[in-house]
Amino acid sequence: MKKIYLMLPLLLGAIISLAQENQSVLTFDEIMSGEDYIGKSPTKAFWAKDSKTIYFYWNKENNAFESLYKVDIKSKQYSKVTPEEEKHLPSAYGSWNSDQTKKVYIKNHNLFVYDFKKGVQKQITNTLESKSNVKFLDDNAKIAYKQGNNIFIWDEKTGITNQVTNIVRGNAPKTPTTSPQNAFLEEQQKELFEIVRRREERKEAREQHNELTSIKSKEKIYLNGQYLSDIVVSNDANYAVFSLGKSVGNHATEMPVWVEGTGYVKMQNARPKVGSPENTFKNFVYDVNKDTVYTIDLSQLSGIQDTPKYFENYPERDSSLLNQTRKVVMHPPHFSPQNNYAIADVRAYDNKDRWLIQINLQDGSFEEIDRQHDDAWIGGPGISGWNFWIEPIGWINENTLWYQSEKTGYSHLYTYNVETKETKAITSGNFEIHKTEVSKDKKYFYLTSNKENSSEVHFYKVGINGGEMIKITEAVGHHNSTLSPDEKYIADIYSYSNKPEELYIQANKPNAEWVKVTKSTTEAFDQYEWRVPNVVTFKAKDGKDVHARLYKPEANKDQHKAVIFVHGAGYLQNAHNWWSVYYREYMFHNMLVDNGYTVLDIDYRASAGYGREWRTGIYRHMGGLDLSDHVDGAKYLVEQQGVDQNRIGIYGGSYGGFITLMAMFNESETFKAGAAIRSVTDWAHYNHPYTSNILNTPALDPEAFKRSSPIYFAEGLKGDLLILHGMVDDNVQFQDVVRLSQRLIELKKENWNMALYPIEPHGFKETTSWIDEYKRIFNLFQEKL
Repeated sequence: MKKIYLMLPLLLGAIISLAQENQSVLTFDEIMSGEDYIGKSPTKAFWAKDSKTIYFYWNKENNAFESLYKVDIKSKQYSKVTPEEEKHLPSAYGSWNSDQTKKVYIKNHNLFVYDFKKGVQKQITNTLESKSNVKFLDDNAKIAYKQGNNIFIWDEKTGITNQVTNIVRGNAPKTPTTSPQNAFLEEQQKELFEIVRRREERKEAREQHNELTSIKSKEKIYLNGQYLSDIVVSNDANYAVFSLGKSVGNHATEMPVWVEGTGYVKMQNARPKVGSPENTFKNFVYDVNKDTVYTIDLSQLSGIQDTPKYFENYPERDSSLLNQTRKVVMHPPHFSPQNNYAIADVRAYDNKDRWLIQINLQDGSFEEIDRQHDDAWIGGPGISGWNFWIEPIGWINENTLWYQSEKTGYSHLYTYNVETKETKAITSGNFEIHKTEVSKDKKYFYLTSNKENSSEVHFYKVGINGGEMIKITEAVGHHNSTLSPDEKYIADIYSYSNKPEELYIQANKPNAEWVKVTKSTTEAFDQYEWRVPNVVTFKAKDGKDVHARLYKPEANKDQHKAVIFVHGAGYLQNAHNWWSVYYREYMFHNMLVDNGYTVLDIDYRASAGYGREWRTGIYRHMGGLDLSDHVDGAKYLVEQQGVDQNRIGIYGGSYGGFITLMAMFNESETFKAGAAIRSVTDWAHYNHPYTSNILNTPALDPEAFKRSSPIYFAEGLKGDLLILHGMVDDNVQFQDVVRLSQRLIELKKENWNMALYPIEPHGFKETTSWIDEYKRIFNLFQEKL
């Protein structure tokens, strides 16, 4: 008996070791090498002007960089573009003239014009200074561009480049003033001394002559300690609209780089924390012909003095904070094709309001077109944020513009006529519009949308005045479609749940032949039968339908253990029928299923793709409904998928790591083990653009931060927790987990471990780090579940 007893620990150790072994044919070395194992997909497809050739970037040979390829529209055969050919190709980006025979673009800091009739590229400038905001003007013989702080116009007919504005650094000189005493003395000198009178007369005569014979320069517009934020010129070059920013200084945090070439620890700046002061902006119109500047005064916007609703939670708040004029930022205006109607998107700093305004270029006044308000924060696809600027506005014709709004609860397309003041909804329903493009004949909108269902994205067209949305693409999955210039074909970068992105060609009409051009996956990747997870729904505690990806093991496997994956980014969708941005995790989930795990991947509250109510479901409480959605997911696994309630783990990175911590601290009866990767542990230490939308700022809304930050709930840890973090993470900084670890130490918690990665930023770069990280996660689940 004694011998048996002494050998028992060894026997148990062998059983545990066997249980930890990977039962899948997939290996960590393979799946954690990412695209080196999968293969690299084509990206950034664009068309030649003649609509006969598609260009795209592709790292087919797994080199250090992508190469440019082209495919002939007739033969559907691709070939690599030679460096010499690529050198003379027009850029995929730039501005067309009105009849689209010429394109102006920037290459290597300089302007080029490509004449498609002649097939000739012409270089316009040859300087070292960067340029931007390039476009043809109304007469198509002139090109405007920004260089430095000013707008310049090149005239093709004369070859002359004119400087339109004269914005200069420094402070405006003060007008000299003469005291009565000094004025008396000056007049006395001229009265008494002839030589003084003659000198003054000669000086005045020279100045008058110079005034008559010289070309008058533009009046200087001094920055006065500010910086030029944006400047755009109207299509007739008669006006420029610009914004000046006032910097509040450097509020960045310092981050040590631990493993560096010199052998020393190097300090570098990282992003500021939420609530840090923000730069402020002023906006102006410059009348080129009058050489005059007008201020755009936005203090009269409707609701600009409204007190945010969350202030009601702090009745004792200092009354001086109420009914203040809120800070706003104006994005660069969009000019109509001919008459220079100028429409600008204005955002409140607290992101609870968005205004569309029409600027009167003659004096800087404005008319309000539309106000969108959200007690939480303005957002959604096709809608800008004040610190996440995109192009959400365009013109159909001289009088009619389009924009997107979530006024119905979903981001939809609207038009506005500046003459009739009429607003018209073009699309509607419980789906979202992702991208918008107007057809050349101005009869249709081309749209990318999830109208079919939330787990698919297709290419559609709809009449310019609305009506039925006609679906062009057919295959279930995600279609990123680019129209040919003649609008007869689409270049379609498509993916499915278990199929990475490939390039396809299709005629621009429903049910047309759909031809695959590329094949990117490797032989090693193709040897495994990758699962298509089911997109399922389950009920949340508030009755809402929650969408999720479900991976199930074979019937002969032990189906009583489960892992819930939490995607990152918060506002992101992962329960869908296309290739996931989390492709390593997708492959890891296949490995887990091979080892007998059920895996659930949830689009929790605040995920993308489900409209405004879902998007803002975490307002003032991260770790509220988004966490309870995962608890309800665990309940679904137990009640409907046969999972043992005592064998459920959870893991995720970034926002997913945050939810994992909240789950392990607040829902210890549900989750027995968790792996938190690059996790936010205290939202008061995260960045301003993301956090302030959801939780406001720590000084103004401390309740929201305290109930949303895991560090305040660490005493609730009961299950086994693994924390993994890169030490040079400049997004969720290493300080986050250092502070949490000290909290756990002071709470005398022992059931946690930490793995640190000295050279890794937020998104890991090195395959060895990925391998080590996911082996530890796998071993945690094997041991504890």
